Amino acid sequence: MILVNTDYISGKELEMLGLVKGSTIQSKNIGKDITQSFKTLVGGELKAYNEMMNEARALATKRMVMEAESLGADAVVNIRYASSAIMQGAAEVIAYGTAVKILNK
Repeated sequence: MILVNTDYISGKELEMLGLVKGSTIQSKNIGKDITQSFKTLVGGELKAYNEMMNEARALATKRMVMEAESLGADAVVNIRYASSAIMQGAAEVIAYGTAVKILNK
């Protein structure tokens, strides 16, 4: 599966199959949440939240790819990510793009 953030794949003719998306809501456990709260007092990278967001993006991407594969897609173009806070220590991540079939492989 080819994944790109452009609306084309160089040298390829594409048939658009439709919008595909994947999302997840992730949170850290209360212990990690408390330690990260203390970190905000002194500054620096919030590694536990960084890991949480990386995991969430990976899972959202995987779910988007699964939806694209169910349509018979060879690629997803114009991929975008969005995130929003749901509550303290929890975030939703969505990945979306256009599933396409490559016509001139």
